Amino acid sequence: MKDYLNTNQLYRDTVKGKVSGVCAGVARHFSVDPWVARVAAIAAFIFMPMVVGIAYLLAVVLIPTR
Repeated sequence: MKDYLNTNQLYRDTVKGKVSGVCAGVARHFSVDPWVARVAAIAAFIFMPMVVGIAYLLAVVLIPTR
């Protein structure tokens, strides 16, 4: 029987995470290095701090940990 579970779900990676694991989890989901996701998040935070800040806090609350 085939396993139909989605193995590439979005999780917060608290082991490799620096603050809460959101960027590490997003990087794992999209198969990129965690530093790429962190640089993108910092750059986005510089240009849109309120939007990115709220999105990050929502991600911390809504994305489950692995």
